[in-house]
Amino acid sequence: MSPDLLFILMIALRMAVAAALVVTASIITERSGPVIGALIATLPISAGPSYVFLALDHDAAFIAQGALASLAINAATLFLMLTYVVLAQRWNALVSIAGAIAVWIMLAVLERKIHWTLASGMIANAVAFAICLPLLRRFRHAKMPLITRRWYDVPLRAGLVATLVVTVVTLSSWIGPELSGTIALIPIVLTSMMLILHPRIGGPATAAMIANGGWGLMGFGVAIAVLHVAALQFGSATALILALATCVGWNLGLWWLGRRKRIAL
Repeated sequence: MSPDLLFILMIALRMAVAAALVVTASIITERSGPVIGALIATLPISAGPSYVFLALDHDAAFIAQGALASLAINAATLFLMLTYVVLAQRWNALVSIAGAIAVWIMLAVLERKIHWTLASGMIANAVAFAICLPLLRRFRHAKMPLITRRWYDVPLRAGLVATLVVTVVTLSSWIGPELSGTIALIPIVLTSMMLILHPRIGGPATAAMIANGGWGLMGFGVAIAVLHVAALQFGSATALILALATCVGWNLGLWWLGRRKRIAL
């Protein structure tokens, strides 16, 4: 088999795997309420496949360095969520999503100018969550109309994530670990949810789903920190497993706490 054909087949396989994960997560999200949907949306649906394929092409030091950049970008994603949630109360989808993306890009550009360490990345996340979580709290509840899925919803999400995965993996050798870690955390899943749901069920209802993901994004940040530390100590494969277990365990814990509160009421 020629090297060019092998490369094309590997790209196609990676896109198919990423798309399959998104399709599965999307179906589960649509059959759940806003809280469960938000928790699923904050799982590493797009970043996970990106890092798995990066680990196949690069060593553990590359993964650890990329995770530091991802940790900083996680804080920016929280401000994207807050911006959208606030704008979506009064503005249409275009204004709300464009405003949120503009804030994310601005913060991503600023964060590229900083040499991040694990400590500084954790501090940035702590500050972001201290600011944003209290502000998101009042938007977490809204009347949720029935969501009717259209034929292009899941293919759109799958296509966006698959494209992101291929872009990150293909360019990683040229752009290095820091920019790879930044691109891997482009909030494709969150923005696709905004794009699809806002015109259909309205801004406040979509904002409620996004706002419920704040605590889940905190667990995602912890998982990225675990990835950085474990990659240097145990290698990429073990680090990825531990990071995924951290993220899933965190969100399961949030689900259990929420269920316990509802039973108590």
